[in-house]
This record gives sequence, structure tokens and C-alpha cells, in this order.
Amino acid sequence: MTTRDRLQILLHRILNPLVKFFISIGLTPNGITTIGLILNLGVAIIFIIGAESGARGDYSYIGWGGAMILFAGMFDMLDGQVARIGNMTSRFGALYDSVLDRYSEMLMFLGICYYLVAHHYFLSSLMAFIGLMGSLMVSYTRARAEGLGIPCKDGLMQRPERVVTIGLSALLCGAISHYTGSDQNWIIPGIEKPIETIAIFTLPLTLVAILANYTAVQRLKACYRYMTDQDKKANLH
Repeated sequence: MTTRDRLQILLHRILNPLVKFFISIGLTPNGITTIGLILNLGVAIIFIIGAESGARGDYSYIGWGGAMILFAGMFDMLDGQVARIGNMTSRFGALYDSVLDRYSEMLMFLGICYYLVAHHYFLSSLMAFIGLMGSLMVSYTRARAEGLGIPCKDGLMQRPERVVTIGLSALLCGAISHYTGSDQNWIIPGIEKPIETIAIFTLPLTLVAILANYTAVQRLKACYRYMTDQDKKANLH
């Protein structure tokens, strides 16, 4: 069992009382998935308001956006648990969850890109767009592979890792700037130019962009090896 699996089991145990509460009030897995989508729409709205109303260096909107990302991500975990514990699993539910997850990610990245472009963080906005591409391709390679009957769940930067990395870094950026001030710059030995506080958010965002695309390539290579092995076995017979 991997560390990721152990953490997932721990989180499920922590969230089980909430899962049972949702089941008791009749909330369906699809309803929870829909709430997650609405919350991610809220994420986009927070970042867009921050772009239009906030000044460059005011990172409070990033912090609130990060908190909302983590809150919405919790619902992404809960829908599957409610389906399993409440005996409400269905093929359509799995499809609905997957489709709305993609919309949720696009809304999140839309808000982030809008904010970064509006405040002239062009390189970081490019990284956010690359992160969006990688996120979609991670999901697409798995969906396409499983449609061909190929198991495909490997990779470093899957959806939970992306949500936690982006949400937590955004929350930290907003929280730290609240105590240090919006004009705080950080001096790092060996780097001449001072680093703005927003780097607490944009550097992990860049990491997500790199590792998400790497994960998509990982999955593509794993599928290639699997199909090559299957073709060799077929030729032997």
C-alpha cells in the first residue's frame, strides 16, 4: 500500500461522519458532485473579482480562492464515499462525476489565469494554462485507456494532488501576505531580484504544470508498454 493510499484511507475515516450525515438527509452523490461544481464556480468568481477590484500585491483574494478550492475539493472526495457507503453507485454517476470534475478544473484555472493576466503575471498565467492542459490530459489518457480496457491510474500529479497543491499554496500566500504586508519582498541568497509573496502560490502552480504533463506522459508510456506486451503475447499464440 502506497503513502497516497494510506492518506486517502485516513481522510475517508475523518470524513465518514459527514458522509453519513449527507446520506441521512437524502443528499445523493450526484447532488454532492453538483455542489462541488458550484463551489468551483465560486473559486473562479473570487479570482475574477480579485482581478477587477484588487490591487497588484493584494493577495487576500488568492487566499480566499485557495480556501474555496480546498473546500470544493472536499466535496470531490465525498461524492464517491456517499455512493459507496450509501449503496448508490451507478455508471452514470461515475460519468457525471468525471465530466463535472473537468468543468470544475477548467473553472478553477480560468479564474487563476484571469487573475494573473489582469495583474501582469504573464509567465505565471502561462504556467496556469499549461497546468490546465496537463490536468485535462491526465484525465483524458486514463479515460481513453480504460475505454480500451487498459488499466491506467499511475502518476505523480493526479487530481487530489493538484487540488491540494494549488489550494494550499494559494491559502498560504493569502495568509502570509496578511501578516507581512502586501509590499513584502523576499531576498533569497544567490538570486539578485527580490521575490514577491505571490511566488508562494505561483511556484507550486508551476510545479503542478510540469508534473501534470509529466503524469500524462507517464500514463501514455505505461499504456504503450501494456499494449506492446499484449501484442507480443497475441503473436505468440
